[in-house]
Formats: sequence, structure tokens, C-alpha cells
Amino acid sequence: MRSLFHFRIPAILLLLVAVFCVGVAGPHNAYAAPSKSLVLTPFTFSQTCVNSLIIFTITDEMGIDSVKWDFGDTPSGALNTTTDMEGGHVYATIGTYTVTLIAYRAGVADTTTQTITIVQPIVFAFPGNTDTTLCEGTSLVLQGPVEPGATYEWSPRADSTGSSIVADTIGTYKVKVNGCWATDSVNVFYTPIPEIDLGTDHLLCINEAIRLDATSQNGRYQWYRDFTPIPGEKASTYVVTTDGTYMVEVDAGGCGIYKDTVSLTFGGQEYPFSMGPDTLLCPGESIVLDPKVSGATRFQWYNGSRTPTITVSRPAEAWVFVQVNGQCEVLDTVVVDYNRLRGVDLGNDTTICKGEFLVLTADFGTGTYKWQDSSDQATFYVREPGWYYVRAQIGRCISSDTIRVLYDDTLRVNLGPDTLLCRGEQLKLHPAGAGGSYKWQDSTTVPIYTVTEQGYYAVVATNTCGQAVDSINVLFKDCDCQVYLPTAFSPNNDGRNDYFRPIYRCALADFKLSVYDRWGARIYYTTDPQVGWTGRQNNTPLNVGTYVWIMEYTNASTNEVVKKNGTVTVVY
Repeated sequence: MRSLFHFRIPAILLLLVAVFCVGVAGPHNAYAAPSKSLVLTPFTFSQTCVNSLIIFTITDEMGIDSVKWDFGDTPSGALNTTTDMEGGHVYATIGTYTVTLIAYRAGVADTTTQTITIVQPIVFAFPGNTDTTLCEGTSLVLQGPVEPGATYEWSPRADSTGSSIVADTIGTYKVKVNGCWATDSVNVFYTPIPEIDLGTDHLLCINEAIRLDATSQNGRYQWYRDFTPIPGEKASTYVVTTDGTYMVEVDAGGCGIYKDTVSLTFGGQEYPFSMGPDTLLCPGESIVLDPKVSGATRFQWYNGSRTPTITVSRPAEAWVFVQVNGQCEVLDTVVVDYNRLRGVDLGNDTTICKGEFLVLTADFGTGTYKWQDSSDQATFYVREPGWYYVRAQIGRCISSDTIRVLYDDTLRVNLGPDTLLCRGEQLKLHPAGAGGSYKWQDSTTVPIYTVTEQGYYAVVATNTCGQAVDSINVLFKDCDCQVYLPTAFSPNNDGRNDYFRPIYRCALADFKLSVYDRWGARIYYTTDPQVGWTGRQNNTPLNVGTYVWIMEYTNASTNEVVKKNGTVTVVY
């Protein structure tokens, strides 16, 4: 029967690194300055029902190292507090409680309090059946419990805050009254408007058969022949082999009754006809259907085409009516389907954090898989950066894809400790550990930020792993004895700027000045501030470049020990 729809570093080098990076080697925490203003930490809670688990959620966890919750419920004992980032508590007694959240950011505690009123859930039942099926395009008004002065919040639409709601999408509808869920809910389903079409009338050849299909969502079916119910025929399809007028009656839940009728006659003679077996194609392939019937005079395809052949390039139940010798019709159906290997897609090139791994999947079921390292599993765990490739084969169908995975390190931005400078001095801040994407407090992105005025300075760095913030408080004071060193000199014996030496106006004691090259080797040292460096090492002029200096001295008047560092450029 035929049917229709079938990495040891010298100590001095470490010191130089510290010079260049402004204290990177020393520990420092973001938000370390205690005089900064406190930041409150708002939080929300999931409900207010007695004897129910209430979840307390911090609105913004940025910068928080740890927390402590106090739920204001002393009788609950040890359960009254928790250090979980997301707190949870069950109140056994109705009443108003004060919830306290202490959030720590680099040792600085911010305290936020909020009251919560615990209530009894309202015993309530929606009238009628808790499961309601509506027809596409219609809606239903659901009336919740009416409580004077109450607040309402509906799910799945939190924007609905009245005692009733218009249900116009599929979902489970329930309501919070004064923050507590009422005891009943309604499941709303929708039925699409059915499109019942049994096709046109046909004169079929002897021994042909046709399957009529009236499938629709949420439908109940009854078939008729010559308007008389066919006993037991309540499926969504019916196979016709004899003359008659056939009708289907579809009761589409929520939408009503839908009907359609078709007249089918059998006559002429038998013409054996087949388009061949059902076929399974690989993605991107197509097939030409060519029904070879001797004496064919007319074609009517499933897609409306009237040509003798058609090309199918997507899944289809491809049926055709072929009229033979201008008389009766024969028909056949070929199911054209596609291999489940729809095309491997490992996703776009991506960047993840160090310490994390990425799961790549090419799983289309039973088949063969080969990755860049010759492993043969359907999934691959990426634990280091690189290019990753997979070739998948199911049956005769093959697909492959490639992805590049990069890694970002966790940001550890550090501006160094808070600093006290003499007036007229400058501090150069380096965004150490900030990666390539950062902004200063004034939204600039300069690689070195020069500080000339006192105040707080901060940098915010962002990458795939998240965000890191550090700040520094820079203060200035009037210094009785200030020692300056030039930032550049030209030891070319022209009588101008030939020496690198300090400029000062007070008595110095215990003076030491060292100069280092870029590899951390000391190339000059003196304990006499009157002696100047000539830009030479072992009487050999050094190359043009920048060198690091470290100076230490004692103010002879106040016995204050001063340490400074910086860079000097040799030019010719």
C-alpha cells in the first residue's frame, strides 16, 4: 500500500622591578585607604512566607571579599548567621525582623540593614480547573485573592502588580501577596488555530491508496464516510482505499470544532508506480525526483509544482499525483531526510581565564570523531591555548571545524602603597598587573600616570576573567631639605649638563647614590653628593639609554632618612 505522507632572579633585579612597577613586589589590596567613603551593599529577598526558605541576594558583589549575614532571628540560634555570599534563612514565626549584611572589601566593612515582614501564606484556590487550554490569540483574566492594602506580584510577569492578571502566554501563573506566594497556581496552555486540509478531490487508479492527514495540536478526531461516523477511526490520519466522501471532525482544545471534506473515486486500470525508497542525504546535498510513468499527462507535487521532475534540497515528505493517459491518477511518497550531522560548530574563537577549561563538543551520536591530537571522543577538554580541530563522520557524511582558544590571566592590578611626597616632586604610577584594558580615575588610558597633586588615584582593569581595581592615596608635605636629580644629562664635555649629581640646599649625611643598567648591574656608586657621574663605566662611555638610580640620605638637621628612586636618560 502506498501512502501520501509518509621561570632565580638577583636581588637587585627584583629591586629594579619594584622601581619600575611602583611597589609591585609588596602586598597591597584594592580599596586599602581607610579614609575612603563606605559603600552600602543593597540586597533583595525572594519571598516573605513563614516556614519557607528565603534567599537573600546581594545586588552587586563587585569588590566584596567576604560577608556575614545576621537575619535578626535570635531564637534560631546558630542558623541566625551565615558567611555564605548568598544567604538563606527560614523564619518559624511571623513578624518583622531586621536583617544585617556586613560586606568586607579589603578589610573595610560596609554594613547594610533592611527589615523584612514574615507573613502567613494566603490559602487560596483559583476557580475552575488548574490546567486551562486557550485558543491562539485569546486570553484569560485570573483573579487572585483580594486583600485590602496588599501588594501583589505575579509570575511569570513581575510587571503585573494588581490583584488580577491577563494570562495571554503559556506558563504557570501564581501570585505573591505581601511578598508571600499564595497557595494555588494555574497552568495555561495554548492551542494553535488548526489548519485542516484534506486536499482536492481525486479520481485514483485501481488499487491505489491515499492517507488523509488532519494532525493538529491538542486535537481529538472523528472520521466520516459519506457523513456517517467510521467506528473506531479516531486517529489523526486515515487510509482510504474505496470510493466515498470523507470528512474529518477535529475538536481542537480551546479552539472548537474544525472540519474538512474530500471526495475520492477509484477507477480505470492499475498502473504500478514507485519513485523509489526513502532517502537520507548529507547536509548540502539534494536529490532529483523523477516519477517515470508511461503515459503520464499531468503532475501535481506536494509543493505546488506541475513539472515532471523536481529537486528536493530540504527535509520533506515529497508526494506526487501523476495522471495517466488523461484518466485516473497514481500517487507515491518519498521521505527525504538529512543526516543528523548538520555541520560541526565549535563556536567562535574565544578567550578564557587561566585555570579554567573549555569543553568542545561535536557530539552527533554514534559516529567517528578525530581531534587535532588524534583523540577520538565526541568531546574535548581545552586546558591550554591553541588551535583545536575536529573531524566528525556519521555514515557517509563528514563535517569539520576549527577554533582558536586564548587564555587571559587573572588581573592583579597594583599601584603600590599610599605615598607621602615633598611639594614639587612627582610620582609616576604604572598600571602593573592591569593587562591591556584599563582606565584611570579620569577615564584616561595612559601607560604611566604622573601625579603632581595630592588625592586618591585609581585604576580599573578589565579582561575576560573579570575586573580588578586598586587605588593609592598620595599626600604632599613641605620638606626642609629637598634633593633633586635631573631626568637626563649629556656627558659629551661641551660644558653643559655633563654630570649627573644631586641638587640640594641643606646638609646631608650618610649619602648613597647607585645607578643600574637595564639588567640590574650596578654601573656607578658614590657616597659623596658633590661628585657627579660622567656617564662612564670603567672609563668607557655608556650607550644612549635610560638607567635606574636609587638614592638614600639623612637630613643632618632632622635626622630624617629619605629614600628615593627614579630614572635618568643618557643622551649625546
